Amino acid sequence: MITTLKITLIRGGYCEDEWTANIELDESSALIELHDAIQRAVKFDNDHGFCFFVARTDRSRHQEDFDDENGLVFTKTIGEMFPLPSKQSLFYLFDWGDSWIFKVSATRKRLKEPATGVSYPRVDSELGTRTVQYPPNDEDE
Repeated sequence: MITTLKITLIRGGYCEDEWTANIELDESSALIELHDAIQRAVKFDNDHGFCFFVARTDRSRHQEDFDDENGLVFTKTIGEMFPLPSKQSLFYLFDWGDSWIFKVSATRKRLKEPATGVSYPRVDSELGTRTVQYPPNDEDE
């Protein structure tokens, strides 16, 4: 079944504007597939480490990590993640240096059958201004 997740940019190295996207993907997708979908949505180079974590806020000291070191990013599915425990949120951290943080939320949209001829995951809608991973510098001009 297809679920819709809301991806909200919280902060990051060169974040200047608000950006949110709804991404549709199969609820049996592992977190690694969500990582790939977010990378395609923001059009980043996918050239740094990442993890997902569950916590009260994006700055909480107490968090449950899902990454390649514990292997959970490859085995934990979206369907297993949601619904989250009360007062907990799922966050996606990309690039520890620039600290791109995205909040991943379940939407109120109902699960649906995959549409014929549609390739998932896909961006269903997008609001705001997509950020750039690396700002242009004098050498790029």
